Amino acid sequence: MTLQRRAGSVDAAVGQWLNTFVAPRDPLIVACSGGTDSLALAVATCDLVMQTTRRKLVGATVDHQLQSGSADRAVAIANQLANVGYHQVELLTVEVTGAGGPEAAARRARYTALRQLAERVGSPVQPCAVLLAHTADDQAETVLLGLARGSGPRSIAGMRPWRPPWGRPLLAVDRAATEATCRAAGLLPWQDPHNIDSAFTRVRLRHEVLPLLDEVLGGGVRAGLCRTAELMADDLQALDDIAGTVLGQVVQADGSLDAASLAGQPSAVVGRVLRSWAAAGGAGPLSYEHLRRMVSQVVDRRGPAQVRIPGGFDVLLGRDAVLRMRPVGAAG
Repeated sequence: MTLQRRAGSVDAAVGQWLNTFVAPRDPLIVACSGGTDSLALAVATCDLVMQTTRRKLVGATVDHQLQSGSADRAVAIANQLANVGYHQVELLTVEVTGAGGPEAAARRARYTALRQLAERVGSPVQPCAVLLAHTADDQAETVLLGLARGSGPRSIAGMRPWRPPWGRPLLAVDRAATEATCRAAGLLPWQDPHNIDSAFTRVRLRHEVLPLLDEVLGGGVRAGLCRTAELMADDLQALDDIAGTVLGQVVQADGSLDAASLAGQPSAVVGRVLRSWAAAGGAGPLSYEHLRRMVSQVVDRRGPAQVRIPGGFDVLLGRDAVLRMRPVGAAG
């Protein structure tokens, strides 16, 4: 495939995403780290917007302050965005703190800053879309991690092209195409040293595990993992739609849940209904163990009468086969 055709696949992917998910005048933010993938996304999006619409377009780069010279690097990326045609560029400086290791903490800080920018450019009620440059290679790594960790079908389904406010136009595009786009545009991407540091799990997946799987299985592993994610996402959407209908049927006027009516549903539907019901009642994110015990309240006559869940709530099963959420310590 020629350089021009490779580069064109990025333009085509971005154009298809814009036509599918946002209106012609909706504002957009393009997040750019200065690496190959995000520079390709930035230049392709800017070219398409200037050619076809009059929407507001904002470039954004994040300084995580994790490396010496990061502030200068962020300024250089901002200048690069301005040079390819961005009239508004935001440089976001964040503090990377908290649990989960530096990779997770940096991701959390970055997404928080980008979401806040999306609320300023759009509104707190309807943040504008933020485009991220995850490619098919990133998708394959995400699916493989989900499989290895036993994280369940949502992890195996990988990243979605549109989960507001996050847009990912390049999930079907490989890195060879983004490299071709940068070369065709005369752009020199920044090579983040973290991307070759084997201390990071994804780096070892990219440079060691996936090439070995390709060698052992005869190639096509990345495409196969991406196809698995797409098929799983379709199945999950169908189950979510079914669960949404069932939820409306079993939630009572006072917010309690008719466990007897729910018990006859498949366990995959029961779990989704319970997760949505708990979230609507103010509960925090449920772990696998929390949800497993709640499902047993519904489907197992010997299940627990009370389950404590995040957010400071107890889920109580009454003698009338109704589930109720109460704050911990509240009178019965």
